[in-house]
Amino acid sequence: MFEVLKGIKGLLFDCYQTLIDISTDEESLSTYESCSNWLRSHGVEITPQDLKNEYKWRCDVELRYVGGLFPEFKVENVFRQICRQHSFNGCDYDEVGKNASRAFRLASLRRFKSIPKSIDLLEMFSNLPMGIISNGQRVYSEGEVKRLNLSSYFRFIIFSSDMGFRKPDYRIFHEGACRLGMKPEEIIFIGDSWDADINPARALGMKAMHVQEAWGVL
Repeated sequence: MFEVLKGIKGLLFDCYQTLIDISTDEESLSTYESCSNWLRSHGVEITPQDLKNEYKWRCDVELRYVGGLFPEFKVENVFRQICRQHSFNGCDYDEVGKNASRAFRLASLRRFKSIPKSIDLLEMFSNLPMGIISNGQRVYSEGEVKRLNLSSYFRFIIFSSDMGFRKPDYRIFHEGACRLGMKPEEIIFIGDSWDADINPARALGMKAMHVQEAWGVL
């Protein structure tokens, strides 16, 4: 197990279910009821059921527009469009769209906490440069990382919403290596998904470990 760490100069981590234990529910109508109430207080009138239907439809449209094997979009664009369509007194669609995204995320959260063993890993390797590569939306995920006091461990965080594509697209791993300023073989990637994390990182030339395996070095 320790053999895989030889020659490693930097680390890249997945975020959710690797560093952060999270559960969300984007199917429950209660999620949309809360978000609908928030929108109404900011000048946007849409029922919870209509919000659910339109949110899912617009997400599908955004994914088709981006295209590619592993497309990604910015969720604030979806809420900006919803606000523009359903505003009853006008508003700053960009700003309200961003804040609506965060309100929606908060409404959908069912579990949210850091993973203690993974925090121990960060402490163990804190002398090495580290970054995060996450299939996440910067508009709310950046705040979630800060909320759990994880930001200080990392030189950078790459969110798929910034890139227009998501893991397992190899380009997002390549971007991580470039930002560390290292060759792939000098980096170890730690994540929870074989398909989205471990296998594509290895295909690019990185070493990689499942997070539960990585806990074994503690």
